[in-house]
Amino acid sequence: MAGKILIVDDVATTRIVLKSRLARASYTVLLARCGVEALRLIRDEQPDLVLLAAQLLDCDGFDMCRRLRALPGFADLPIIMTSAQADLALVRDALQAGADDLIPHPCDETDLLARVRTLMRTRDAGRDLLVEEDFGLAEAGAAFAHPGRIGIVTADRETALSWKVTLGRHLPGDTLLALAPEEALAAASAANCPEAFLIAADLRHRNEGLRLMSDLRARTGARHAAICIALPSERPSRVSAAFDLGADDLLVGPVHRPLMAEQAALRLRRLIAKKRSSDRRRENLRTGLRLAVTDPLTGLHNRRYAMPQLLRMADRARRLGQTFAVMVLDLDRFKAINDTWGHLAGDTVLVEVGQRLCRSLGPGDLLARIGGEEFLIAMPDTTLAAASRIADQICETIRARPVVLGGGNGVIPVTASIGLAIGGDSADTSIEELIDRADHALLDSKADGRNQVTVFRRTAA
Repeated sequence: MAGKILIVDDVATTRIVLKSRLARASYTVLLARCGVEALRLIRDEQPDLVLLAAQLLDCDGFDMCRRLRALPGFADLPIIMTSAQADLALVRDALQAGADDLIPHPCDETDLLARVRTLMRTRDAGRDLLVEEDFGLAEAGAAFAHPGRIGIVTADRETALSWKVTLGRHLPGDTLLALAPEEALAAASAANCPEAFLIAADLRHRNEGLRLMSDLRARTGARHAAICIALPSERPSRVSAAFDLGADDLLVGPVHRPLMAEQAALRLRRLIAKKRSSDRRRENLRTGLRLAVTDPLTGLHNRRYAMPQLLRMADRARRLGQTFAVMVLDLDRFKAINDTWGHLAGDTVLVEVGQRLCRSLGPGDLLARIGGEEFLIAMPDTTLAAASRIADQICETIRARPVVLGGGNGVIPVTASIGLAIGGDSADTSIEELIDRADHALLDSKADGRNQVTVFRRTAA
């Protein structure tokens, strides 16, 4: 199903017409005749978008919009207000109340569905980034609203400068850049790419602004930038095309008019706020994924990361006919370190050993902490002789220098035992079996006196 839309209107014929249009596009439609009923349905049914009449029998639609925005969990709920009149002042009031747009009713069906698709697509993209609960990374409150960077692209520099001056009266703290199309593309590749672009639909040629928008979307720096397309007039076919080609919002009419300039500023501010929210969520996602595969104490990768990486290493070795090495390293008598020096000292030892292991391995090698004092090392395209030599060096690196505790609290001698196994020489050996072989060799190292490397032999018990 395409999504769930709530229509809030006290006129039955309006509800029926809108429901028919949306149902034909496979949306599930909910109906409410008043504000009270709408609030109940929003809490119970959690629609994906709301079509809200500007005037209702029991409340003012603009006040209703503000109430919806204040509801916990519904701050980003797409809201399109509808009105028999949609003059510039009403559109401004709707945007100030928190609506995403205000459209006239009756309106063109193509126009309506294009706006709905865009808002639903943006909403779905935001939901894909909602990882706060999964990773315990609840989004912080609104950060300091630093000035925005907005690129203005028109057919000629004179017009761009005129728009810049007009918009600057409503965006006094923001940086407005008058850009030619070529300069916009260059800015999209720069480190300080504009957060939002206001682009005239027609530049040197008709619809050239839409083509520029597509080019900007292909640039890494501008991929997530907010883009508002300025149309000279509201023709449904052009509205639909602009939205479906990737516009986040539209501005219809001459920007130099005071109410239109104010509307443009409101739309750009809202787009930048949404972009920043998505950016924070995107960063939370990256952080969450990084935390999911990282050992919090040592900063090394954990088992969750190591196992699929080891599987890829094994697959590559089979394809290329190479061997690779797997080591399991365990610190000797680590429990005694914790018992004697305390767990904080034990943590210091683990961190220091992790750092020494990092310095001992190459950029293509795999290192992970897979247990309390146990580490996994894997080296691609490595022979037994080379792996044995590196394993001996690792043992010596750990043994040669005691771990110094902070605050002059002493030094702790540390040694490690290593079990080594070679993979890639048998197609029927799984990575689990390979790790198990290294584990068996590790036990032999422990049994033979610790602080040494033992290579797994097929004849070993």
